[in-house]
Amino acid sequence: MAPLRIAVTGATGNVGTALLAQLSSMRETYEVVAVARRVPPSIGPYRHACWHAVDVGDSDAEEMLCRAFDAADAVVHLAWGFQPSHRPDLLRRTAIGGTRAVMAAAARAGVTHVVHMSSAAVYAPGAHGRKVDESCPATGIPTSQYSTDKVEAERIVAESARPAGAPEITILRPGLVGQVAAGAALRRYAMPGWVPATALRRLPVVPLDPSVALPAVHAADVATAVEHALAAPGAGVVNLAAADPVRAADVVESLHARPWTISRRTLRILTQATWRAHLQPVHGGWIDLLYDTPLLDCDRAERVLDWSPAIPGREVWRETIAGMRFGASGTGPVLGARSPREMIAALVAGGTVGRRPVP
Repeated sequence: MAPLRIAVTGATGNVGTALLAQLSSMRETYEVVAVARRVPPSIGPYRHACWHAVDVGDSDAEEMLCRAFDAADAVVHLAWGFQPSHRPDLLRRTAIGGTRAVMAAAARAGVTHVVHMSSAAVYAPGAHGRKVDESCPATGIPTSQYSTDKVEAERIVAESARPAGAPEITILRPGLVGQVAAGAALRRYAMPGWVPATALRRLPVVPLDPSVALPAVHAADVATAVEHALAAPGAGVVNLAAADPVRAADVVESLHARPWTISRRTLRILTQATWRAHLQPVHGGWIDLLYDTPLLDCDRAERVLDWSPAIPGREVWRETIAGMRFGASGTGPVLGARSPREMIAALVAGGTVGRRPVP
């Protein structure tokens, strides 16, 4: 039997890199067509894929994706943007425009199954600290662009599945996705470019409310869930998370610092003020996500995908923070490390991560 042809958008990102590693170990089963804005070097998990350089937010993305999706049995849509945080229009260009282009191209190319990567961030506030299943209202957190964009992207995917002959849909809603190789990239999203990784090794205190509890899942476990979803088309909406959440004590312990109890309101005010001043790239809406994202009931994942996570949530967090503290990185353009010279050049040329244009 010929291998299944799988097209993956956002293939150089956190989940995309883990998925390519997973599928490359099963080359008799899967042939991978990878889509990314910047094609990575042909090493590591990237070397076995056929690459297409496409920015899914471009005006001609649908046409280019049609060519990439030609003869594909399934599409895994992972493409998403996290910066520049002061340019919501550019973020929506990828999140919303890109999702429309992917779904339109998949339909035109005759793809029969689309796996869309959503997030636990789509769930409405009000269940923090409690597990919710997929029936919980997915109306999002209004103050978080990430949340509202994920909600709208899900709507686009669902609407695209309604016409006769449209692809079957699987929507995955993971919690915080981590791995050690994402450390350098996540540090760039969370900290100013001029702050070195060593700063995370010298934090005296961590400002956090003890009530914090987050669902987390390892990128390798998410990749396994995607691979299982490819074998079960049209599984619908599925939560993904480790059984144990990441709690405030885990955050403090991983950073080898002392806890500093601070209210949610104070933390959000400080975050938003420093973001507005371009001192750091994290919008206050991410603080709302921290406090409003519920824990996840993943019974459905076990039933319909035969999936259960191999790595505990606390270990996912510890591994990810270790990657951030010691500058761990991958080999591609998204997860790759930046030298001090590259970081300084980016700052001089385009400003902070929240301000500069998409690289």
